[in-house]
Amino acid sequence: MHAVEITSLTKGYRDIVAVDNISFSVSQGDFFGFIGPNGAGKTTTIKSIIGLLRYKGNIKVFGFDAEQDFLDVRKRIGYSPQDENFDHFITVEQTLLYTAGYYGIPPHEAKLSTEKSLKEFGLWGERKRWVKSLSGGMRRRLLVARALVHNPPLVILDEPTAGMDPEKRREFWGLLQRINQKGITVFLTSHYIEEVQRLCKTICIINKGKILALDKREKLMDDLATQELRLKTDKPIPEGVLAYDGLIVKAEGNATKIIGRNVKNSASDIIIALHKVGIKVKELDLVNESLEEVFLRLTGNADP
Repeated sequence: MHAVEITSLTKGYRDIVAVDNISFSVSQGDFFGFIGPNGAGKTTTIKSIIGLLRYKGNIKVFGFDAEQDFLDVRKRIGYSPQDENFDHFITVEQTLLYTAGYYGIPPHEAKLSTEKSLKEFGLWGERKRWVKSLSGGMRRRLLVARALVHNPPLVILDEPTAGMDPEKRREFWGLLQRINQKGITVFLTSHYIEEVQRLCKTICIINKGKILALDKREKLMDDLATQELRLKTDKPIPEGVLAYDGLIVKAEGNATKIIGRNVKNSASDIIIALHKVGIKVKELDLVNESLEEVFLRLTGNADP
């Protein structure tokens, strides 16, 4: 059974098709990255999963139909939205207690769960403060703590580190990894592509309502990322010595760049070919294209 299983999901707004017949699944326990430019269809997909939109197609969450079994689905999902939607005139502790109550958790259990979540997210010392008095980074943490207070097996995080400074963001990454290590399925959207590459086990790239790529992180990068082999030799490489299908060779004097997919698999052949024509390799470096570079290329250099 999958945590999320989407089949032929389609959603339009008047003349705009926001999500165009997409199908994919999220395995239980996965850390799933869902990325795309603004307007790609990410938020529409998420709102469909959690029951805020009507749509064509089928969505199942842990085997329950997202429309027909709405209550069963909703209690299994924790949702941290991109935009804050707190009552700023209650305390941090009350925020989690009230949310637990919405899910029917008895008061004693709600208190224990609230304490656990606030301590885990470093907010226990702030529990008596009004939400409006918290810093931006603390409020982002409170959003995720609130999403987890009813102990859901799936948490959907929409831009959870937006506005955090780089140091706090990296600290938060560790917290998200610990959440996933407990067996909780994490469904993450983020404009920080480095964040997705660092955290996610599976990555889905969507643009204009269509899925462009979906696979395990390592497989996706192997299939889509280009590599650049940088060589420094004792003499310039004659033209035609490195004529390999699918590889681009750029030479400037004794410095040569060889660019293409799976260049590393051709590295030993390249060195042997140079040795045969009497050229020694003095320096060698292999640079992999980042997920961000793959993302920008696939989406037409749109801003993530």
